[in-house]
Amino acid sequence: MPTVLVTDAGRGSAIAIMRSLGRAGWRVVAADADPASPGFRSRHVQERVSYPPAGSDPDAVVDALAQAACRHDVDLLVPVTDDTLLPVSGARGRFPARCHLAVADPAAIAAVTDKDETVRLARRLGVPVPRTAVAAGTSEALRVAEELGWPVVLKPQASFALGADGAGQHFEVSYAGGPDELVRRMATFEGRTPVLVQELWEGEGHGVELLLHEGRPLAAFQHRRLREVPVTGGASALRESVALDPVLYRHAAALLGELRWTGLAMVEFKVGPRGACLMEINGRIWGSLPLAVRAGMDFPARLAALHLDGPPPPGPPDTTYEVGVRSRNLGLELAWIGSVLQGRRRHPFLAMPPRRAAIAAALRLPLPGDGHDVLSLDDPRPGFADAARVVRRLGKKVRHARS
Repeated sequence: MPTVLVTDAGRGSAIAIMRSLGRAGWRVVAADADPASPGFRSRHVQERVSYPPAGSDPDAVVDALAQAACRHDVDLLVPVTDDTLLPVSGARGRFPARCHLAVADPAAIAAVTDKDETVRLARRLGVPVPRTAVAAGTSEALRVAEELGWPVVLKPQASFALGADGAGQHFEVSYAGGPDELVRRMATFEGRTPVLVQELWEGEGHGVELLLHEGRPLAAFQHRRLREVPVTGGASALRESVALDPVLYRHAAALLGELRWTGLAMVEFKVGPRGACLMEINGRIWGSLPLAVRAGMDFPARLAALHLDGPPPPGPPDTTYEVGVRSRNLGLELAWIGSVLQGRRRHPFLAMPPRRAAIAAALRLPLPGDGHDVLSLDDPRPGFADAARVVRRLGKKVRHARS
């Protein structure tokens, strides 16, 4: 019986991995910094491991995971978020030889973590990207924005980075409709990270997800984002499986093929009136992974087989899955509903859904057809724990708003 250790066990994507491999007969070790992690409650989990908060002490996280890998004879370790993926990637030698790491080559990870390098790779391969320039500070960003034309998108060169003190730092994408707003937004980045100043490309978010071995696609899946948090663009609250677009797939396969990527990755595009444009390459386990599994593309089982059994014989990638399947992240869905009901536009140049859309979304919450990332009839306890956590967070927000 092989053993898998999955980090960030409270995430819907981590729970999807644990359920998939648990059903296949794997021994599952769940790991998380939160001792009340919903993933710890899954019936598929045999052992539980706690580690320090990843953002504050990545080195201690690596120590805890390496010790757990030895103690539980782990065959495969799957880091789920950047907080665990990047420290593990930089400390491969500290894990036992028998423990396979579901982590791509360090050079490939570096290329997708650095958004500027991703843009340059796309240009070299002829993959369309928005007009982009890198700014080291506010004055340079102002100059670039004037050249590109307002509004602009401000993207940190890396969404997550390890600082000089070893602690993790997270940066968020923001928007600016004019010079004054840009100066305010750039204050978050000034002196901490270079920023990509990019033209705004409007459209619907699409993700092309692939499993590859040294750049050769083994399986592929595609979804479109129906709702995002924040509303202006971000993590998907509700998404739907769609037929694989041959153009988007060709772009995604070219990018990851050039990097000789091994493992899972998602390539994000915006598809709008002006066509499709690359947004980023996500080199970690993406948040909407439960949708792929629900639609019949069992990426976790395929990933495990790749690392333990080796790649399958040469042939076309498997693209067999059900189209029109939906899945939601409950916490993000409720945040989307609340945001739309409030009706406050963060940016006048970005459209806000009507309040009736939020009411319709709320009424659809009980419908089983839309699906949930964590709620599951055959493994209910993680879903109950996740729902309770969402309610607690909403309660805190309400109390804070009233105070």
